[in-house]
Amino acid sequence: MIAALNMSEDLRNGKVKKPGLFWLATEAVRAGFELGSFIPYRFISDSSDTIDLHPVLVIPGFLSSDVSTKPLRDYLEKLGYHTYGWGLGRNYGDEGDLEPLLDFTDELYSKYRMKISLIGWSLGGIFARQIAKANPHLIRQVITLSSPFNDVTEKTRVGWIHQLITNSKTKDAVAPEFLEDIPKPAPVPTTAIFSKQDGIVPWANCIELIESDIHQNIQVVGSHLGLGFNPFVMEIIKDRLQYREENWVKYKPKSALAKALLKIH
Repeated sequence: MIAALNMSEDLRNGKVKKPGLFWLATEAVRAGFELGSFIPYRFISDSSDTIDLHPVLVIPGFLSSDVSTKPLRDYLEKLGYHTYGWGLGRNYGDEGDLEPLLDFTDELYSKYRMKISLIGWSLGGIFARQIAKANPHLIRQVITLSSPFNDVTEKTRVGWIHQLITNSKTKDAVAPEFLEDIPKPAPVPTTAIFSKQDGIVPWANCIELIESDIHQNIQVVGSHLGLGFNPFVMEIIKDRLQYREENWVKYKPKSALAKALLKIH
């Protein structure tokens, strides 16, 4: 709680810095190690904690497609969940994609008659939070992976790509009302997973400024590009998905290794 409040002050004072060049330069290599460790992990992980078969929608990050989230979705399918990609091709950060996503959550709820868990990686987490704000009655919980919902345009290492695609040098390409709403918390249980070794977005922009009974920040060790198949992240997701909104509690690491490597705020 103290860490989150201190970071809130830094954000207000404009002290958040871009990720270091070392972390940026080593992103691909570190993500490769995470993928390599995920391959054996998925075979030794069991599904004994799976409570139900509710639907889970996984939304990819900026410039990524459902291909990037396939390892995560395959893992969740193994655990027994009805898992879906967003089905909209590459994520170019188009706010117009929100409408079909809202329609899709309606369809999933109608099909299963169960609330949907949303997992969003990077920019995908922005969409997940906005879906939960628009249709909280359909959403069980939200899990974000290095999603810079406190500031999606400033001090990132991919801002120039967004400008190129939107053909704009400012954030005016996106409706101001939409940008102003993004930092506001969703009214459903939310877990914000972030890494201080993130080489793409400032980790300080990926946390809830104020944690509450239904909002938690969890610090892991990992790269931005590898969080979607980081074994520690998988353990957190596996634990989180077993809870409904009425019995949701904050995550507590169980193993000694997890307790040593994970920072729970």
